[in-house]
Amino acid sequence: MRCLFSFLFLTLLVFAAGAENLPGRPSAQQGPKLIEPRLNVARSGNATRPRVALTFDACMGEADERILSVLVRERIPATIFVTARWIRRNPQAVNIFLQNLDLFELENHGQNHVPAVDVPASIYGIAAAGSPEAVRQEVAGGAEAMLAAGFAQPHWFRGSTAKYDLSAIRQIRDMGYRIAGYSLNGDGGSLLDANTVEKRIAAAKDGDVILAHINQPTHAAGEGVSHALLTLKGRGFEFVRLSDVSGTGDDGTTH
Repeated sequence: MRCLFSFLFLTLLVFAAGAENLPGRPSAQQGPKLIEPRLNVARSGNATRPRVALTFDACMGEADERILSVLVRERIPATIFVTARWIRRNPQAVNIFLQNLDLFELENHGQNHVPAVDVPASIYGIAAAGSPEAVRQEVAGGAEAMLAAGFAQPHWFRGSTAKYDLSAIRQIRDMGYRIAGYSLNGDGGSLLDANTVEKRIAAAKDGDVILAHINQPTHAAGEGVSHALLTLKGRGFEFVRLSDVSGTGDDGTTH
């Protein structure tokens, strides 16, 4: 009798544990479904002059003069996503952007560089905004800082970590933004070595949107970015900003 009771008790425990994973029943450890949208710009269709859009995140920290000087000297257009935090810390670089608006399109990377996810989550160790109100503040606060610095009203948004949940995507779109994904991660969050970064970016294809960082001057990745820019230019690539040509993103981020 005691063995039968033990068997029945263990069976109930197994069933209870399994019920946590039944279809339609959320697990206590389940987080939000995160989206990392892809974005491509319209291809040139010219094999001798492929087209790419260079996009740089300026999250926090300092300006990477290795990259910025190449962009200005070589007259290479790029879209720069800036946070309010980075703007406050880099007035000299802000002035360079303002003096070269024929090259640079400045867009919104948020107020405090928190992921635009409207439920509590940790992404790469960064706490997400966590609520629709906090997502709205992250987006609106970034735009306010840009306008105060003398930049035009932004039309694109890219959140910290480039990850979102679908409801946050809809909310940001309702605020009037297109959301900037990417198709080629050039520097792995500015954590890769210079040689790897140079090879990644140099392998760009027609229509790629390249993501790299312009806020880590002490990282080796920046050297690889600057070399790769010269390589692409030498191979005849056409560089465009996101506003220059049409772009198509996944998960309702652009249409």
